[in-house]
Amino acid sequence: MNIPQAPLRSVYLYVFDGFADWEPAFAIAGINSPEFQREPGRWRVQTVAVGSGVVVSAGGLSILPDRQLAALQPADAELLILPGGRGWDQGEHLDSAHKAAAFLEAGVPVAAICGATAGLARIGLLDRRRHGSNAPAYLNGLREQGYGGAEHYVDEPAVIDDEGLLITAGGMAPLEFAQAIFARLRIYREEVLQAWYQLYKTGRSQYFAQMSEAAA
Repeated sequence: MNIPQAPLRSVYLYVFDGFADWEPAFAIAGINSPEFQREPGRWRVQTVAVGSGVVVSAGGLSILPDRQLAALQPADAELLILPGGRGWDQGEHLDSAHKAAAFLEAGVPVAAICGATAGLARIGLLDRRRHGSNAPAYLNGLREQGYGGAEHYVDEPAVIDDEGLLITAGGMAPLEFAQAIFARLRIYREEVLQAWYQLYKTGRSQYFAQMSEAAA
C-alpha cells in the first residue's frame, strides 16, 4: 500500500546581488538538514528574487532563484527570510518589505536581519511591534523616512514580536536569528534546540552528544 507523502513545507529566502549570505546561513542549513528534526525531510528552503536571472551574494555565491518575488503568495510558505546586504541602507528592496507586510497580514511569519530591518522600518512595519536590529541608532536614523517604532525597540540579539510572527535580529547575531526561526517553526524539540545553540555558541562537542540523545 502506498502511503501519501506529506507536502513539503517551504521557507523562502529572499536573495539579491550582494546579500549577506552568512546571516541566514545557520537557519537555512538547519531547515534543509533532516538530522535531529521533529519531522525529518519535511522542510526545504527555496530562493526568491525580483528577477529570474542569477544572483551573486556578498560572498560570491551564484544562485539561480527558484521563484520570482511578485508571484510569491503567503499561502505557499511557512516563513519568509529577509537577509541584510547591499542596498537596504539606500532604500532598495522595498518590494520585498511590502511582500513581508502581506505575509504578516496573512498570519505567515517573517524573519529579517541586519539591513532588512531598515526596509521594514521604512514602510512602518516596526511602528507597533517589538523588534530589534543592529542598534537603536541604526533605526533612529530613519525617523524622517518612515520609522516610528523607537519605543518598541528591544536591545537583544534576536527579538520575536508579541504575536510571534515577526523575528528581527542584528547582523552580529546569525546564531540567535536561526534559533528564533527554529523555535517559531518548531523544527526541533526544545531539548535539541538548546543543545544545538550551545554547540555552536561554545564549540563544545558535548552538546552534539546531547543533541543526538535528545533527538532519539
